Amino acid sequence: MATPRLRPRKLSEPTIARLPVYQRIAESWTSHGLNRIDSQQIGELAGVTATTVRRDLAGLGSFGTRGAGYDVGVLNERIAEALGHDRQYDVIVVGIGNLGRALVNSTNFLIRGAQLAALYDNDPDVVGTSIVGHVVKSLDEPIVPATVAVICVPPEAAQAVADRLVSAGIHALLNFAPQVLNVPIGTAVHYVDFSIELQILMYHLNNGTGPLGGGLLHSLGIATPTPTPTPTPTPMRGAP
Repeated sequence: MATPRLRPRKLSEPTIARLPVYQRIAESWTSHGLNRIDSQQIGELAGVTATTVRRDLAGLGSFGTRGAGYDVGVLNERIAEALGHDRQYDVIVVGIGNLGRALVNSTNFLIRGAQLAALYDNDPDVVGTSIVGHVVKSLDEPIVPATVAVICVPPEAAQAVADRLVSAGIHALLNFAPQVLNVPIGTAVHYVDFSIELQILMYHLNNGTGPLGGGLLHSLGIATPTPTPTPTPTPMRGAP
């Protein structure tokens, strides 16, 4: 289960969505042996303005140095603390079909501090099989204590599964089913719908908007491929 900790000041939803991107940039910088990065460099890679970067990172406390930018190690740790990566999480996955199986087998599935606690399904051919070191349990069995549940079931089953999870005391749901869930106040739900994401992406592509041309979409391998040079330090600006 998650361990309690003091929270920083409340961050906006857009800022929360951008922080993992900044963290990936910092990790990439570190892997190239670079120790400092400024807001202009982060913004160019993330597809946002330097002002947006500074405003987002200001919510994590004061750690940028005017004229010298950010220490990438400190930047990585501050973002990790803000996003809760310094806590311990137990995660369960419900629905071990093609999507659920692909997720749990992915090396990028679990954030730092998260551990897979259990897998559930209702298919007799899946229940009892072993996947990534876990024997798949039947949904008829008790739900183990966990912090987060990932729902990878068909849309018609998603609400019943969510009800079962909330009743078991799990109040953070990551829902991959294309179904809006009705949950009580105090339960957080995040929806991941690939069809919606593709529609948004196509809108940006067709209308020339969004972080194209070397920004986030390029960094994730979505925009038109161009040679990507190894990052090199540049003279620091007046702002972090």
